[in-house]
Amino acid sequence: MKSTTRDPIPMKGLILSGGQGTRLRPITFTQAKQLVPVANKPVLFYGIEALQEAGIEDIGIVVGDTKDEIIEAAGDGRQWGVKLTYIEQEAPLGLAHAVLVAEDYLGQTPFVMYLGDNILKSGIKSLVQEFQDQKPNALILLTEVPNPQMFGVAELKDGQVIRLVEKPKQPRSNLALVGVYMFDHYIFEAAKTIKPSWRGELEITDAIQYLVDHGYRVQPHIVSGWWKDTGKIEDLLEANRLILESIEGKIEGVVDGESRLNGQVILEKGAKVVRSVVRGPAVIGQNTRIIDSYIGPFTSIQANCRLVRTEIEHSIILEGSEIADIGGRIDDSLIGRGVKVYRGEAKPQVYRFVLGEKSEVGLK
Repeated sequence: MKSTTRDPIPMKGLILSGGQGTRLRPITFTQAKQLVPVANKPVLFYGIEALQEAGIEDIGIVVGDTKDEIIEAAGDGRQWGVKLTYIEQEAPLGLAHAVLVAEDYLGQTPFVMYLGDNILKSGIKSLVQEFQDQKPNALILLTEVPNPQMFGVAELKDGQVIRLVEKPKQPRSNLALVGVYMFDHYIFEAAKTIKPSWRGELEITDAIQYLVDHGYRVQPHIVSGWWKDTGKIEDLLEANRLILESIEGKIEGVVDGESRLNGQVILEKGAKVVRSVVRGPAVIGQNTRIIDSYIGPFTSIQANCRLVRTEIEHSIILEGSEIADIGGRIDDSLIGRGVKVYRGEAKPQVYRFVLGEKSEVGLK
């Protein structure tokens, strides 16, 4: 008796990692936005892992000005058991433009397009299976949002996609396009036919609308569970919180007898907690020192940091930073690499700053 199981369509992955991250400045003046960490892991890595878990082992990454930094971080993909190919985009001219840039790499193979600054909690394994089983020309992921004017928006009728608009001033639905798409090769025809938008970009919403208008099958899927576009600081912190909620504690560093760790805390190798309280969920990176301090929930601290007589929670601190003697609690903050924050002893009390472009400082 012959098996009725069909072989899955071979698929490739395409991760877009060429954006400039203007909404995360000044952090992204010196670091690719896709490498900003969530729960001490670069956002980009969540996308690679999602594709790998879905059985996709051949992945192209579209890169721009931050190409060298991304290649250094992700390498050839061996650490995930995948093959990474880097594809240069001369300028961020739109998602549909990125698809065209990758045409030679993708060829006739169906593919998953994953925006490199997105995190989708439930992963995409079941969605890839749905695409392979039902074989639409495109599968788009949608989720309800309170502010649809900030996203590409889809309008459905009887469960079918009838219209897509990028950042509409008057949205006709609250269904936003999640940053994960699945296409067959007809998307190239669409991307070559559309014209640049008022932003000067080839919009993926226009390319998908072309498919709809020309009778190709565009299948919507409403996402359950959370999804985050980490392009803004508040969303990055919220993604950090959501990821930390699911961690399991692991203590590989040193905690002295005068310290307390409550809840789920990851303390990586070489890290030390001295006369301090760490209340999880939280993650503290390698060789970081926490001294006479309070680390509150939903805080991620990368490697080689030093916090002395400091209170902080619901924040992300990047590698090599030092915070000491602030005299108050730091909250809802993103602190870049190699930053020093301290309170001077000079009288009268003064503030002294060296701040980069688009920095933000709140004082009370």
